Amino acid sequence: MDKLLYDAVVLGGGLAGLMSAHEIASAGYKVAVISKVFPTRSHSSSAEGGIAAYVRGNSDPNDNPDYMTYDTVKGGDYLVDQDAAELLSQKSGEIVEIMERWGTLFNRQPDGRVALRYFGGQTYPRTRFVGDKTGMALLHTLFERVSGLSVDFYSEWFAVDLVLDEKRVAGVLAMEMKSMEPVLFKAKAVVLATGGMGMLYAHTTNAYINTGDGYSMALRAGAALKDPEFVQFHPTALYPSDILISEAARGEGGILKNNKGERFMTRYAPKKLDLAPRDIVSRSITIEIREGRGFPGGYVGLDLTHLGESYIKERLALAYEAAMSFAGVDATKEPIPVRPAQHYYMGGVDVDITGKNSDLQGLFAAGEVACVSVHGANRLGSNSLLETLVFGRETGRAVVEYLRKHEESSSTTLEKEAEKLLDDAYTFVKSESGVHFGEILNKLRQVMWDDVGIFRNEDLLKTALSEVEKLRAQVKSMYVTDKSKTYNTEFFNALELRNMMDLAVIIAKSALTRTESRGAHYRTDYPERDDKNWLKHTLAYLKGNQVEIGFKPVTMTRWQPEARVY
Repeated sequence: MDKLLYDAVVLGGGLAGLMSAHEIASAGYKVAVISKVFPTRSHSSSAEGGIAAYVRGNSDPNDNPDYMTYDTVKGGDYLVDQDAAELLSQKSGEIVEIMERWGTLFNRQPDGRVALRYFGGQTYPRTRFVGDKTGMALLHTLFERVSGLSVDFYSEWFAVDLVLDEKRVAGVLAMEMKSMEPVLFKAKAVVLATGGMGMLYAHTTNAYINTGDGYSMALRAGAALKDPEFVQFHPTALYPSDILISEAARGEGGILKNNKGERFMTRYAPKKLDLAPRDIVSRSITIEIREGRGFPGGYVGLDLTHLGESYIKERLALAYEAAMSFAGVDATKEPIPVRPAQHYYMGGVDVDITGKNSDLQGLFAAGEVACVSVHGANRLGSNSLLETLVFGRETGRAVVEYLRKHEESSSTTLEKEAEKLLDDAYTFVKSESGVHFGEILNKLRQVMWDDVGIFRNEDLLKTALSEVEKLRAQVKSMYVTDKSKTYNTEFFNALELRNMMDLAVIIAKSALTRTESRGAHYRTDYPERDDKNWLKHTLAYLKGNQVEIGFKPVTMTRWQPEARVY
């Protein structure tokens, strides 16, 4: 097995990974970025609506960072670590100004300042945007910036597992997807920036690459996931393809209507209406459909027609194109058919405000794979792009400090450890018969959607846990039909399924354990939030086939829990 030596390895080429790599390389260290896809195809490019920021002199005169923090804490149903939310708010304007200087062409106001729009849960409008292609614009800007530094990109490589030296991360085992050749990347520090896990669900706005790899690699290495029960469902995925229709559509004035033509959000969030937080809107749409006020097939309408054709095509071009191309609907003339779909994961690798994990020395995480926790039980729209850049930068700076103080691992057994990890990976695809991995995958996605979805209860979650454990056992005897050594995508799909199974059992167990409703975790058998017993973070470890659950306190600074009404 070949070996490559770096100061730091970053897994993932999206915004969080690139910002971390930028900070580490700018300090003079040698960095490898390993990505399943070319960096500009990372899922950050799919974030449409905008990036939240309080910009002094370019915000509502009544707005300030405290309001932004309060909105984030309340939006997260008080499970947010408030020091993290304060940092996010305080650094938001600086981050947007940096990205603008580096070349991001934000939409402008008539006076030339960066434009802003409302997003769900915001007291004042503070979402900055590039039409409805904001993530793509930011990603291209940052990739250009990082490309000039001492960063080596390994695109279309698959990270298999973390390589450990005792309780210390000493590198990564990765395989080139073109040739399936394994390589040991030795490094003093590893940054997980692998994004989300939407492919666990039958309906998701996520790309096919979002299979929860980083979460599962961390679990297998012995790190905890924090708050894994909290899964966000976006209210407006295009029916029937589940392509995202950005919250920007409602931020620009779009109205949700049922089959009676009613603006039904007046019943569920009379003040914020269609711009209530995502968990509330998703549940509201689901109730409308279940009670017979949806359209045949199970969707509601998102009406933009009153905005006018030119405005829609200028500010919501992607939504217009998606509706026309994938649903045959002209959004300038008729409502867009939408329904909820899995969108984001608030849970993640347990890290502190600097992105550092305490279970494994040398392990860091940033972006959606991490749980700082800045989103708590529910993320507000346009805070995700901001999180990738703010905490990507904080994590990169923490890695620089770590590299200054720590030497490379002197272990002589790393190669053996990497070989063992490779053998373990091959055991999942060596069978000639049994169950095809695709069959297991489809069953898993349906179980997660049906039983660990928008509405949950004890019976559903117990069923889910039982089914996931059965499917996880089948993974050990699954097979792939492709035995080639060149671009064997089936092989890597099977390894992704192994990752998804490890994560699924953690989510189901954690959701069953939390006997309350908070944010995106809604239990019909425990419909109220229970601050007395559950104002605490879940910590979940995977020990073989056993899930071990622990807890840690929420960091409170200035905001005490209050009723979450909109």
